[in-house]
Amino acid sequence: MPAEPPSDPQQSTSGSSVAGSLVTAAWCARRGWPVHPLAAGRKTPVANCAHCRGASHPPAECPCLPAGRWCHGFHAATLDQRRIAQWWGPRPELGVGVACGPARLVVIDVDDHPTQPPGRDRILPGIRIADGVDLTGLANGFHTLAVLSALRGQPSPAEDAGTLRVRTPSGGMHIWYRAVDNRRWHCSSGSSTGRALAWQVDVRAHGGYIIAPGTSTEHGTYTPIGDVREPAGLPLWIAQELERTGHLPALTIPAPRPVPPRAQQAVLAVGGGRSQRMLASLLEPLRACGQVSEGAGFTDTLNRAAYTIGGLIAAGRLAREEAERALKETAAVVRPGQERRSAQIIDSGLAAGLEHPLQPRGWRQ
Repeated sequence: MPAEPPSDPQQSTSGSSVAGSLVTAAWCARRGWPVHPLAAGRKTPVANCAHCRGASHPPAECPCLPAGRWCHGFHAATLDQRRIAQWWGPRPELGVGVACGPARLVVIDVDDHPTQPPGRDRILPGIRIADGVDLTGLANGFHTLAVLSALRGQPSPAEDAGTLRVRTPSGGMHIWYRAVDNRRWHCSSGSSTGRALAWQVDVRAHGGYIIAPGTSTEHGTYTPIGDVREPAGLPLWIAQELERTGHLPALTIPAPRPVPPRAQQAVLAVGGGRSQRMLASLLEPLRACGQVSEGAGFTDTLNRAAYTIGGLIAAGRLAREEAERALKETAAVVRPGQERRSAQIIDSGLAAGLEHPLQPRGWRQ
């Protein structure tokens, strides 16, 4: 078996690239990525059987799936090499889709469509772009992703040579990452008025699928870039942006637990002057994590607080010893028994923040 899927962008939907569909599907399955067939030359799953087309039923209750048929798109995805051979062996013209949720993949799908940008409030959802900012030349998902990355002081994922990247036939790019924790990231469309990461930047995760590298359609081949063929772990800052933009399911939160007295004291102890009130407000989201035992995004919240506080320390707005002590005391109360892990997150966040002095808006000496 080849060590990697076909990657020649000159291959079409006939000939050797078609024969390579079985190889591609088997290659994906060996990496733990469940696969399902796509219609020949297209980006969509093959059609359901006649029974499933004529009846409405949940995929989980469909007899086709345990029988080894491919109805219901990514719900039929499999790692079974024998089934893969049965599907693609006699039908090598079929493409290969990967079910992102079971594969624990988060794929950033960057589009390059020549369309007019939407209003400023939809370029980067949740981030206001002032009227004075010149958006001339902003034309696609590569641009919006670059703007978001620059705002966060990070390189654009489109330039991340350390993870699997795939050039699409339309000129876009699929940037593959693997989830590094148990959170179930959800899909989104960059053109949505609801959940979205950035204009012309889609997210493929739980509840969706991605086209496997090496797959060909009538428009061309999905071509891996460079030599990397494995997804890197989802960067923390992207996870934070996905959480901010609603890519996690709504929490089923039990009745709030009372905030322990020590947590209240950690904030009250810094509640004096203006800088102390600023610190207290930064610790508030961290304290809120103490209302639930899990699923509250504690790690990301602690990292954000440490980064912001580090920037304020660098700008001379907070005293380091006082702020660091308040961070560690609050974290210890919110997640008791995790002091060592919390200290590592705090140290990392503070170090990054200290490199980027932060002047709070509206501050006056």
